[in-house]
Amino acid sequence: MTLKRSATLPLVLALAAGPALAAPVRDPHSFARPDEVAIRHLALDLAVDFEAHRLAGTATLTLERHDPTATELVLDTRDLEIEAVHLDEATEATPFRLGDPVPTFGRSLTIPLGPQTRQVRITYRTRPEAAAIQWLEPSQTAGGKRPFLFTQSQAILARTWVPCQDSPGVRFTYEAKVKVPADLLAVMSAENPQRRTADGVYRFRMEQAIPSYLLALAVGDLEFRSLGERSGVYAEPSVAAKAGWELADTEKMITAAEALYGPYRWGRYDILVLPPSFPFGGMENPRLTFATPTILAGDRSLVALVAHELAHSWSGNLVTNATWNDFWLNEGFTTYFENRIMEAVYGAEYAEMLAGLSRRELDEELARLGTGHRDSWLFGDFEGRDPDEGVGAIAYDKGFLFLKTLESAVGRTRFDAFLRDYFEANAFRTMTTARFVEILDEKLLAAEASVAAKVPVERWIFGPGIPEGAYSVQPAAFARVDAELDRLADGIEPAALATEGWVTHQWLHFLAALPADLADDTRAALDAAFGFSRSGNSEIFSAWVLHSIPAGYQPVMPELERFLTTVGRRKFLKPIYEALMKTPDGAAWAKRVYAIARPGYHAVSQTTLDAIVGAPKG
Repeated sequence: MTLKRSATLPLVLALAAGPALAAPVRDPHSFARPDEVAIRHLALDLAVDFEAHRLAGTATLTLERHDPTATELVLDTRDLEIEAVHLDEATEATPFRLGDPVPTFGRSLTIPLGPQTRQVRITYRTRPEAAAIQWLEPSQTAGGKRPFLFTQSQAILARTWVPCQDSPGVRFTYEAKVKVPADLLAVMSAENPQRRTADGVYRFRMEQAIPSYLLALAVGDLEFRSLGERSGVYAEPSVAAKAGWELADTEKMITAAEALYGPYRWGRYDILVLPPSFPFGGMENPRLTFATPTILAGDRSLVALVAHELAHSWSGNLVTNATWNDFWLNEGFTTYFENRIMEAVYGAEYAEMLAGLSRRELDEELARLGTGHRDSWLFGDFEGRDPDEGVGAIAYDKGFLFLKTLESAVGRTRFDAFLRDYFEANAFRTMTTARFVEILDEKLLAAEASVAAKVPVERWIFGPGIPEGAYSVQPAAFARVDAELDRLADGIEPAALATEGWVTHQWLHFLAALPADLADDTRAALDAAFGFSRSGNSEIFSAWVLHSIPAGYQPVMPELERFLTTVGRRKFLKPIYEALMKTPDGAAWAKRVYAIARPGYHAVSQTTLDAIVGAPKG
């Protein structure tokens, strides 16, 4: 059953009454030509079939004509089965054309338009292998009784479950009707229900315009718990209480963020804690952050991830990178904003530790890339490549360091005023790197020749490595850790180290600084004293594993196998499998475990790990 097309009109009229948007730029990762014809509103009517592992229904697209002479609408698809296309109110289907398949990017869908065509309705089905969608069996969930599905559209996977212009430069409002089994709850990146309906039919509206990578759907045995006046958490019933406790400071973070850079523009901010196979730490789907359960450490020590995804409500969701080559404009700004939120809520020392860990990750990534590598520029070059390759320390940590350097050079008061104005002036618009450089010069640097000299913007953005004069941080909390590392090197027993009160970030600094040639008996004594091999903190456990694998430390391996077969977060999996593959014995062990674990990983993780371990045969 199709949504009545007239239901889209109030939103379309509201858009028409607002500020006119410039035609989007062409995107090297999209077949679409939105500078000619762009989507302004999407209406979905979908049924979820857990047995067939398919979504089926219609997508109705309301169009904006930038070029009045345009005769075609070009959309992105990948592994979609297109059954029919209708224009406006026509009852007779119109012809359409699918282009040749291109690896990673899929196939173009070209639809001829009449001079007055304003809507296109596409009847379609997804395939079971749709890369954005993970279908989980009951055994893969915390409850173990009901199935689960979730989508991951970033970077260019929205096209695997919705025919769309799959570019961050195209923004549209949307609404949806989704039919699911009556014992499950559906949620989206939109206005959400807090309890189940009797018939399993859910209706959603997103009145703020978003790009396709922020389209999101999840269906499962979910329970809602309030965290405050405008925030809450969805999770499986057995996880809900733990998640509610862990994320209790969410409302404080929203208040801190607004005090920094202006009002939260999305209504509610809720969090969905997903099953462990989710490939990322978090995904900033508006109104409903998708989060990994690995942040549930039991001590609220990993909630910086929530601050990061919340910050995306300004940097990314509100002001969005125009193409994936401009990805640092999303992630560098968000990492900076995250740090400021954490400082406001937990204090300057806490934020300094985060900055210190960020710099170490950046240095490690630069060492891996090598001197002068093009991928160490902030402005990316991912044409012809999967833009998912840009997810790493350059966009996040070099971007953060650049902004911290700017803040240090001009002063926090002026820099905060600049950022607040930047978010307000460009709200619900896209941003290119070139345009940001113009804004930075015009609004902040033009009158400050001395600052411009100290912060070589062109070298930071369009050059490799880290320019001289970068912001430097020496966290006092890490100095205390370094003192204990010195005592360990002098021969003190690990159990006698003064570690009381250390937080996760101090332990990560400690583990990263341990010498590679640590004596076997010292490693075993550290494990006995602090329980690293049994740690329920995924960050600490992963850091310990990466130190243990090269040393051949066997006591960690049983727990590592459990970890690899239950956790799908790519941040942890990638370096662990890379470390294992460096020795013949490790590689054989990795291949055996990967063959077991791979079916439980999302396609995003599978793609990365297949290149490291090799896809299991058969």
